[in-house]
Amino acid sequence: MKESEQHIELIKASLLKTELKKLYGKIDQNDAIRLHRAISWVKCAEDHENNPDLKFITLWIAFNACYADNDAHEYILSEKKRFKEFISKLVQCDSEERFFKLLWYKFSGPVRLLIDNKYAYKQFWDAQRGENIDWERLFNQSKIDSRNYLANQQVSKLLGLVLDRLYTVRNQLIHGGATYESNLNRSQVQDAGQILEFLMPIIIDIMINNIFEDWGVINYPVIE
Repeated sequence: MKESEQHIELIKASLLKTELKKLYGKIDQNDAIRLHRAISWVKCAEDHENNPDLKFITLWIAFNACYADNDAHEYILSEKKRFKEFISKLVQCDSEERFFKLLWYKFSGPVRLLIDNKYAYKQFWDAQRGENIDWERLFNQSKIDSRNYLANQQVSKLLGLVLDRLYTVRNQLIHGGATYESNLNRSQVQDAGQILEFLMPIIIDIMINNIFEDWGVINYPVIE
């Protein structure tokens, strides 16, 4: 089925905010603050819809707000490992298979384009820094893997692969590896923003609907 045959609804920040308010007084302040912060950054991304750089950065901040776990600092866990574990937990809570539907109907567009973009592939940049790595073979295999994950509905693995690409784009922007509003490498920033634009509201909505799961302890709690 083509994407045009199935509309993927874009959940707006205003709706998420309304749903979260219904839980005030019933849930732990830690969870309320986490989701309030994430929704605020989704709203910021909506306000910067026509600015790919700021749109992606603010959506990544929303993602950070969702998965950040202050307790995880006690363990030797890389950031990528922590957010992949977070995604696995979300997929388990996704009884309506919303992640798979999003990836299926968006695969022919921004998802595939981002996966097929070597500039969003970490090993490509590792090779440019002189590491002895056959990045082209690994890159081509990752593209094959993505198709297989989709065909076999291996949602966690496909999301993990997509997040690897998103994380490379994130690093390029956050660590000063790109020029603001540059004409270079625009496609991966635009594709990454389009993916997160749909993905982040689904993540937040699933967390709201599974609010009594243990989502960890927020970083920088509000100090009265």
